[in-house]
Amino acid sequence: GSTYSSKVFRVTFLTLAASLTVPLLGVTLLLDSPIDPQPISLKEPPLLTGALEPNVKLRKAERLWENQVLGPESIVNIGDVLFTGTADGKILRIEDGEIETIARIGHGPCGSREDEPTCGRPLGIRVGPNNTLFVADAYYGLYEVNPSTGETKLLVSTKTPVEGQKLSFLNDLTVTQDGRKIYFTDSSSKWQRRDYLYLIMEGTDDGRLLEYDTVTKEVKVLMVGLRFPNGVQLSPAEDFVLVQETTMARIRRYYVSGLMKGGADMFVENLPGLPDNIRLSSSGGYWVAMAALRPNPGFSMLDFLSEKPWLKRMIFKLLSQETVTKFVPKYSLVVELSETGSYRRSFHDPNGVTAAYVSEAHEHNGYLYLGSFRSPFICRLNLQHV
Repeated sequence: GSTYSSKVFRVTFLTLAASLTVPLLGVTLLLDSPIDPQPISLKEPPLLTGALEPNVKLRKAERLWENQVLGPESIVNIGDVLFTGTADGKILRIEDGEIETIARIGHGPCGSREDEPTCGRPLGIRVGPNNTLFVADAYYGLYEVNPSTGETKLLVSTKTPVEGQKLSFLNDLTVTQDGRKIYFTDSSSKWQRRDYLYLIMEGTDDGRLLEYDTVTKEVKVLMVGLRFPNGVQLSPAEDFVLVQETTMARIRRYYVSGLMKGGADMFVENLPGLPDNIRLSSSGGYWVAMAALRPNPGFSMLDFLSEKPWLKRMIFKLLSQETVTKFVPKYSLVVELSETGSYRRSFHDPNGVTAAYVSEAHEHNGYLYLGSFRSPFICRLNLQHV
């Protein structure tokens, strides 16, 4: 009788499975997907060998001001005073370990995904001449902030379209030494910062590199068709700007002066992870921060999904961005590039044990200060000890 009952069980089980699967498939087909992805072809990720050899050097970093700074995306210093913008819309000054809010661009409440557009989200932050701060707020625009009085002045508003396209996701900026020109990225005209995962997964190519002239007050578009342009950095000689293209795991170069002016080329292709911000290193090269790895050897989810738009649609029909984020393995990676774009060295934190969600590596006085778009602290790594 056992074979009979196992048969009954099998038939019952299969019937049950089918009766659940068919409606589920039907429902899934009927559901709208929030994204309309296009296939993207990425090269096979670089092997993690040589200068990219995995290590745990980032775990030597110490966490500072834990639970006092929420998502300190980008960090600058004036002397030994640090400034950063946080996920709760504040611009903070940290002096002798004391934290003070000097400015807010948006207004509360803050904390939920829904609040973000009104709360504001200061991302890239830079120091201009006369020690003024320039801040890119993802939702409100480009600002000049007086670090002593906290007075804010709007330079470029996201309410004003530029060349017929709206600015939906201001991200990072870099400023000439004389303070005349500000180069900044708008990651998308469709997606906002709170939907950055949709932007990556859809592969939207409506990101731009722009230039603001502080004298003429003009905004010019320098590059179009970028897939999630993120961090930007002027070269030490100020002849070109580097633009990190997150979705494509690469760095583009746009020439702002000299014989090549107005031209663009590839600076580094096929990075080992998804690049966020880029900053100068004291050796004349660049620090690139990455919060997601494209493991090789290993399985890279991003690469696997890149050529399967149907699968991406399906995933986002059924799961929220928050849920999908949980499936992305945490891995923090900071790479130092030479002035020509070759890999000099790398600091890793597999699983993001000490430094998670790194967004920037800012070098000051022999230390790397690590920004993060989600962690409630700043990490500091002593470069003498790695």
